[in-house]
Order: sequence, then structure tokens, then C-alpha cells
Amino acid sequence: MQRSRDRMERKNMDEQNQCQRKLRVCVATCNRADYSKLAPIMCGIKSHPDEFELEVVVLGSHLIDDYGNTFRMIEQDDFDISSKLHTIVRGEDEAAMVESVGLALVKLPDVLQRLRPDILVVHGDRFDALALATAAALMNIRILHLEGGEVSGTIDDSIRHAISKLAHYHACCTRTAEQHLIAMCEDHSRILLAGCPSYDKLLSTSRREDYMDVIKSWLGDNVQDHDYIVALQHPVTTDIQHSIKIYGLMLDALISFNKKTLILFPNIDAGSKEMVRVMRKKGIEQHPNFRAVKHIPFEQFIQLVCHAGCMIGNSSCGVREAGAFGTPVINLGSRQTGRETGENVLHVRDADSQNKIYHALELQFGKRYPCSKIYGDGNAVPRILKFLRTIDLDEPLQKTFCFPPVKESISQDIDHILETQTALAVDLGGTNLRVAIVCQRGRILKKYVQPNPKTFQARMKLLLKLCADATRDAVGLNCRLLGVGVSTGGRVNPQEGVVLHSTKLIQEWSSVDLRTPISDALHLPVWVDNDGNCAALAEKKFGQGKGVENFVTVITGTGIGGGIIHQNELVHGSTFCAAELGHIVVSLDGPECSCGSRGCVEAFASGMALQREAKRLHDEEQLKVEGMDMKLAEPITAAHLISAAKLGNSRAEAVLNKASTALGMGIVNILHMMNPSMVILSGILASYYQAPVQNIILEKALVSAQNIKVVESHLEEPALLGAASMVLDYATRRIY
Repeated sequence: MQRSRDRMERKNMDEQNQCQRKLRVCVATCNRADYSKLAPIMCGIKSHPDEFELEVVVLGSHLIDDYGNTFRMIEQDDFDISSKLHTIVRGEDEAAMVESVGLALVKLPDVLQRLRPDILVVHGDRFDALALATAAALMNIRILHLEGGEVSGTIDDSIRHAISKLAHYHACCTRTAEQHLIAMCEDHSRILLAGCPSYDKLLSTSRREDYMDVIKSWLGDNVQDHDYIVALQHPVTTDIQHSIKIYGLMLDALISFNKKTLILFPNIDAGSKEMVRVMRKKGIEQHPNFRAVKHIPFEQFIQLVCHAGCMIGNSSCGVREAGAFGTPVINLGSRQTGRETGENVLHVRDADSQNKIYHALELQFGKRYPCSKIYGDGNAVPRILKFLRTIDLDEPLQKTFCFPPVKESISQDIDHILETQTALAVDLGGTNLRVAIVCQRGRILKKYVQPNPKTFQARMKLLLKLCADATRDAVGLNCRLLGVGVSTGGRVNPQEGVVLHSTKLIQEWSSVDLRTPISDALHLPVWVDNDGNCAALAEKKFGQGKGVENFVTVITGTGIGGGIIHQNELVHGSTFCAAELGHIVVSLDGPECSCGSRGCVEAFASGMALQREAKRLHDEEQLKVEGMDMKLAEPITAAHLISAAKLGNSRAEAVLNKASTALGMGIVNILHMMNPSMVILSGILASYYQAPVQNIILEKALVSAQNIKVVESHLEEPALLGAASMVLDYATRRIY
């Protein structure tokens, strides 16, 4: 009991220590722009010393004299700077940007090791911020990224998204940005829709009473409210020369527009040196209408933007903060392409002439627009502080991504590569049950044949046994079975894998679910279809219909069936009874058909119909002719009728002519309805019917259909190959 009490006391002490431990937050700022977003957060953290410990790291252009040595304003805001890192390699070109990232990566590890922050706060899309995020991620420091998920159309996009992938937590500004982060597979539970922190300050201080003093201090005593322009243009690093050209055109338009203009120097990106050279070549710094400055404190800059007659350039401030005041903005070029903007922004994406920019100034200058709060409502900092309090430092540091479900990939294993992809094909015939392993090229690797039992239970038991045997043997044959295809007589619902009504040859075989028991037993996908449809699929993949977009297959066997391929797809019909080709009626007073009707093609031309007529002639002793070898004990079949006709038996010839005519007329009806480009005859009687049917088409079909060819199938096992083709074609497509 004493040991138990000691453990409880230690546990309570650990919990108290954990509760008392401050969250060490390091805020890193690289330039004047990101400081305007980070300063409100830094103030919020500093105002809660019992919960947070603030460390400030300053790097980038903050420490460069040409850009105003803006680190001083951080000190003036009464923040203790923990470390200053000179990371900028001068040159203002692409190589200098890369070297600056490298220099920052060299210097940051010592600083981060010394400060040991629990979390690093990084803003935006600058190359300096990329160096910060990279260093922190590699040093197992948690990262909170501000303003991720936004789109701006330049290299900044790539940098911003790269930082988002490195970051563990996100505080974004808009609902669209949040959705972008989710689409980028970021964990929704680690995304905060906070709004822009700069709005917390600008919405509370934008309407200062002394705003005219601020305006006059920067632009002179003669300037009035809404009667001046703020210009801020940065280089586009992916198209530096074009952005320099736009900058020159903007300056020319501003000179011609003849209004007082406060112009800020561009940032430190590649191309800025050339832009400053253009500005000085045009004498902007000496021009009486211009005031060129390197830096303006954020609170004063807010006043100047709020009360300007217009803002022009490509700064994010124009499409973001200016909207909160309704200040008219002219956005030039591609740097902010894709940003969400209010109605106050006029885009001049193709700023290819001074005249176009001048007209934009005429349209926008002096207007006022409704205030827009797309990027914030002034309460971002409280949300971010609350979010920081919820961070559990004991949860795993390893970042996880929320990927959407994808298809299982095929492993590149040598055994898999060497395996032959095959299908298990089942032909459920009236006499025999046949199962085969069929490869992609249509070759039957192994076949199993058994008499089909009469009862339902015995039939299913044998079917599952043969399938199990084939599955086991497939391993020895180095075959990978993709699925099972079943060909059966009657009407089939292929979507459910159910035999709705079977033929009279297979009794007790109606409303039978074949898919479920086979799939459950073999753990493979199963496709089921009518044997006529399967024959058409076999021709499409392996036979005469290969590469043919529209054709009809007619099976001439014990019965008459078939399948229709239209625009490369099998036609099933609304109730799955399309292509019942044997039951096309060609005579109103013809013989009775197995379907109950009279005069169907099947009643004239099927193997059973011919066998019936052969028996009739035999009973009348009118079948046998001289030269015909026929034993008394053997059963009479259609083959005897054909043999008799070939030897000159006129009665047999008359029966076969009537059968050929009936089949031919049925096919003519198909041609007039479906207009296929080919008819393929399959089955044991195909070779006999091919020529007569072609002649009937020439005699009876419309002129437009008379040239359609009737060809004989060369496939020996159309039912099995059709069953296999369902698997081989649809196992990956999944839309059968």
C-alpha cells in the first residue's frame, strides 16, 4: 500500500510539473512584411508569461541597411531578440537566393539547439522561411505555419506548399485555404481557420484620429485624404525581365497620372536591384510627385493604405489588407494570380502598355468599395493562442498525412512478374459442367469436365469443387487468377450475378445467386452472364470481332442464341433479355418453340429443330439414301439430316432450306435494327449456315445492309473463352 501511495504521489507531481511547464514558442521573422503578421501573435504570447515563453529569431532582410534595418522596429516594440542571423547573400538574383537559403541552413542549427523551442512559428512563402522550416523539421522541432494553403501564382506557391508539407500545424486565413490544405493531405485536426493576424491590429487601429498627421509626414502638407497613391511592386522571380518591364510601365503611367505617390522599394527577391535601377533612371527619387521610401512602420502604413485614393502594384497587401478598408487596388501582372480578393481589386494581368495601366488608374482612383473581411475578422490571435494551448508535446512527433483511398498497387515482386495472369472460366451447360484456367491470350491451360448433376444442391457442390481444384492447380501452373467468369443459359442479371430464368435444359436453375457462393468460397471477384453474351465477348477479345466496334454473334447449336456488341460494349437491355436472337418470329404459323410461341428462328434452325425433323423423316422412312452409312441403333441427329441432304435427299434439302431461310430472315431483321458491321456465326451448325445466310441477306436485306459480311467463328470454346474474357477485361476496369 505504501508503494502504491508513493507511485500516486509521483504521478501527481509529474502531472503538476507538466501543467506548470511553459510552452517555449520561437517566432522567426525574416522581413518587414512577415513581421506585420507575426507581431500580433508575439504580443499575445508575451501577454501570457505564465503559459508561454517567447523566443524571437531575426534573420533575412531585417538586418540589411538598404532595406531599413527593420530589426530596430522589433526592438522598439519591446521584444527581446534571442538571436540575429545575417543570412542574406547580396546580389538580388536567383543564385543569391539559393545561397541565402544555404547560409541560413548553416547558421540555424546552432541557434535552434541553443533555444530548444517546443514549437517554431513560421510565416508565409519566403525563401528564408523555407530554410527555417527545413532546419526545424530535420531537428525534430514542431512547426506552426501561418497562411498555408493560399495560392498566388508564382514560385511563392511552391515554397509555401513545401513549408506546409514540413509543418506539423497550420493556422490559415480563409476557408478556401483550409480546403486546399485538406486536399494536400494535411490532417484536418491540425488545421486552424484563424484569419490573418495582421487584421487584429489593422481593424482596431485603422481609424485613428491623427491619420492626417501620418499622411502629411510622409507626403507633405498639401496632400488630402484619398488624393494620393501608394505604389508597391516586387519582382516575379519566375519571369524577372517581364516584371521589370511592368515596373517601368507602371512608373511611366504614374508620372503621367500626376498624383502624389508614395512608392516603396521592392523586396530583396531576385530582380529587385534591376527594378531600383529603373526607378532611379526615371528620376523617381527626385520627382516632386513621388516620395520613395525603404520602410514604413506597419501602424503608419495601415493609415496610408486606408486613406489612399488608390494602391497599385503586386504586393499581397493590395489584395489582402487593403480590402478591409475598401481602398481601390490595381493589381499588376501574375504575382498574385489565384489569390482570393474583394471587389476592390482591378486586375491588369497583361500589363503590357503604359496606356492600359493609365486607364486602370482612371477607373480606380478615388473610388470607395465595401469593406471586405475575406482574410480575417480581427480575432485571429486569440484563436491561435487557444490552438497553441491544445498542442500535446507527448504525442508522436512524426507527422502523418491523410491520403485519400487509392487502388491497391501491384507489388513489383519477381514471383508476381513471372506469374501468368489468368481467369477461371465456368461453362454451365445442359449436359456437362466445364471449368478451365484461361490465360490472357485465350489459351486454355487446363480444363475440367464433369456431367452436370440434375439437382440444384449437387450441381452447386460439383461447381465449387471443380473451382477449388482449379484454384489449387493454378499455383502449380504459376498462374495468378484474377477472378471467375461464369457462362450459363437463360436470362441473367450480370449486375447481381443472378440467373433469373434458365433454359429447360437446366431445371431448378431460376433466381439463383451464383456470384455470392463462388466469391465466398474462392475469395475472388465473380462475373456471370448469358452464354450468348459470353460468345460475343469471346469473339471481341479473341476471335473475328477483335477490333470491330459493332457486330452480332449468333450461336447455332442445340438452341439459337447470341450477343450484340454496340460501340465496343455488350448490350444487355433494360431487363437483361436483349439479344434473344433465337426468339425472333419469322413466321406466324410456324412450328412451336420451346419459349411457348410459334414461328421463332429457334423452332426452325436450332439443332433440336433439325433433330426433330430428321426423326420425322426417319420414321417416315424418307431419310436414308444410297451411300449413307447409318446404324439402326444410333440416335437420329441433325448430322444425319445434313448428310442426307448432301447425298441428294430432296426432303432433307427442303428442311434445311427452310431452316436456312428462317435463320437468314432473322438475321436480316437484326441488320435492319442494329446495323452491325459484321455477323459472326458460332456453334456446331455455323459452317453449314454461313453461305445460305449470306445469300438470304443479298436477296432480302435493304441495299444499305446487303454488303454486311457473315463470317464463321474460329473459336473452339466460345463459352469458356467468353467467361474468361469477362474476367480479363473487367477485373481492372470494374464497370461490367
